[in-house]
Amino acid sequence: MPTCLIHALPYRADPATYFSAVYHAPGAVLLDAGRPAALRGRYDLISAWPTAELTPMPDEPAKDFLQRLRASLAALGEAKAPEDCPLPFVGGLIGYLGYDFGRRLETMPEQASDDLGLADAQLGLYPWALITDHHLGTSQLMFHPALSRERQQRLIELFEAPPAQTQAPFKLEGAFRADIDENDYRHAIERIQTYIQAGDCYQVNFAQRFRSHYRGDPWTAYRALRAACPTPFAGYLALADNGAIISLSPERFLRVSEGHVETRPIKGTRPRHSDPEQDAAQAEMLLASLKDRAENLMIVDLLRNDLGRSCAIGSVRVPELFALESYPNVHHLVSAVTGELARGKDALDLIAGSFPGGSITGAPKIRAMQIIDELEPTRRALYCGSLLYLDVRGELDSSIAIRSLLAKDGQISCWGGGGIVADSDWQAEYQESITKVKVLLETLEGM
Repeated sequence: MPTCLIHALPYRADPATYFSAVYHAPGAVLLDAGRPAALRGRYDLISAWPTAELTPMPDEPAKDFLQRLRASLAALGEAKAPEDCPLPFVGGLIGYLGYDFGRRLETMPEQASDDLGLADAQLGLYPWALITDHHLGTSQLMFHPALSRERQQRLIELFEAPPAQTQAPFKLEGAFRADIDENDYRHAIERIQTYIQAGDCYQVNFAQRFRSHYRGDPWTAYRALRAACPTPFAGYLALADNGAIISLSPERFLRVSEGHVETRPIKGTRPRHSDPEQDAAQAEMLLASLKDRAENLMIVDLLRNDLGRSCAIGSVRVPELFALESYPNVHHLVSAVTGELARGKDALDLIAGSFPGGSITGAPKIRAMQIIDELEPTRRALYCGSLLYLDVRGELDSSIAIRSLLAKDGQISCWGGGGIVADSDWQAEYQESITKVKVLLETLEGM
């Protein structure tokens, strides 16, 4: 099997310097571990100028689109990492699946308005990446064997050149405003609880959207948000016409490495406190909360079922249940579900059987998604979809796009939500939906 070529660069813990060399390029993408402040992630990936860009055609079923993704990986060709150089990515697909890609997997009503007009998915085929390994302290260019020597040399010269020091401005044209008011939010929660009492569902994740207009460069906004809220599954993807996907997600969706599968659902949140004693008390309250543990367990069971569609019988396990993870503005309750891919199944089969993530839909998943479409006035677009890479070996890692913003057509949108159950208090849930994104909104409003 052909081996990727590697060119070493100076190690940089913050990927901004390297990404600043390409962020205006077509298909520029950064998958960001949030170092040095966020400690759980290992790799940053940077790339640009994909050789192909794949988006679903109108009315194209998910099965057909996923088969086109497989064909594009096959066209790029097999490759492996050098023996002495572990790499998460050796060339392949990087991009996003929007939440509404789920409509191509399951039949859904079409009540919510598609007012943002974002494609359901967009993945580029990338034969190179700048990969930073924070465990080993290395930054290096990875070239798939299909990439010409000429392009390799141009990329080496680009990233070895002195970094640009300028930063373009970014400014909101006004404060963020919610699309629905407090009264509408209350009515939606009451409607969900009516469905739960009728036995339609156990939990529904309900979200509200905040919007403003902006001038300037979304990359500058991302840098400010990263400083305020470093997270291990962050990412930036340049879109057409100066748009961008900006994600500060703390949540892994699916990871596949050598056939081993992992998902890490988040369910359960408490706000951080500036006083250390009160902050510790908040964490202890979350860990002791029977309601949050029950919600988390509900989603763990859903994900065990989802993974079971593509994993070998008897391989699905829950090695971690109700673990505490803390971020700059919130504490989270997190679990882990693992498995081994079944013979004849690949990472795209796993996505087809699991998307969108159960932690941001509810249970049972399909009925929860139907209720979401009924009660949220607009489609979620990117929110609760996924940023991901999938390489020619079948290695996959992906986030759930929470704590995320869409900058498009001069407008920037952000969503906050939470899981609603029978005993949810609507006022507490309303406040939680704001708490989760407060640091993002206030950071941009303060620029």
